[in-house]
Amino acid sequence: MAPGIDRAEYIIGVSLKMYFGHARTLAWCRDVAALGRSHPAIQDGRAELFVVPGFLSVPAAVGILADVAAVGAQDLAEADTGAFTGEVSGAEIAEVGARLAEVGHAERRRLFGETDRVVRAKTTAALRNGLTPILCVGEAERGDPGSAARECIRQVEDALASARAGQLGGRVIVAYEPQWAIGAEAPAQADYIRSVSSALRDHIRSLREFPDSRVIYGGSAKPGLLTEIAPDVDGLFLGRFAHRPESLAAVLDEVPRLAPRVG
Repeated sequence: MAPGIDRAEYIIGVSLKMYFGHARTLAWCRDVAALGRSHPAIQDGRAELFVVPGFLSVPAAVGILADVAAVGAQDLAEADTGAFTGEVSGAEIAEVGARLAEVGHAERRRLFGETDRVVRAKTTAALRNGLTPILCVGEAERGDPGSAARECIRQVEDALASARAGQLGGRVIVAYEPQWAIGAEAPAQADYIRSVSSALRDHIRSLREFPDSRVIYGGSAKPGLLTEIAPDVDGLFLGRFAHRPESLAAVLDEVPRLAPRVG
């Protein structure tokens, strides 16, 4: 069985988006599997990994990373079955051994027109199929942390509304990714991230239907950032800055140096 993502102090996730082909994805997964089997942060349980490759690579990644990382999909359909050409359902994703599904990324909203309604339906579909949603939230424009936190909480509440109405529950990983920081040369400032993430964490901890939920930061996250924001986040969601396994190792190297988490 793949390792859990509910025991560790820190969760480190990586989305490969569509940067790698299938062969390169599997080579990268093999490198990460070797890293995870030897890295003290993984072996002592302080950090847990999840990986979100392209759809075609999900089954193979599940096998390669079985004892090191949970595997997720970068998207899922609103429906579980039917005449939906080109879609991949949460039921199929779970069937091949994946355990998470990314929902609501800013690129899906911007490039494919996904609305709050779509994000709500896909979040519900993930929970309905026993998948942990990686629920991406973030403000469109740089502003003050208080306004950003309120907008992110609104997005969380909206995304979970249908699941609540259907009496669905489960764990949710909220990925805080300011839209203006995605693809930028540098992430948002550490104090800004900590302020928004702290408010988000307080909110999700109050959601009794969604126990053990976490907040991780994405948006040009890179080595060195976790050390600056760790008191107020539960981990990082990495993109292109984890394409080199050595960079992922550098992030994991930070974990043993952090003070033990309280609460």
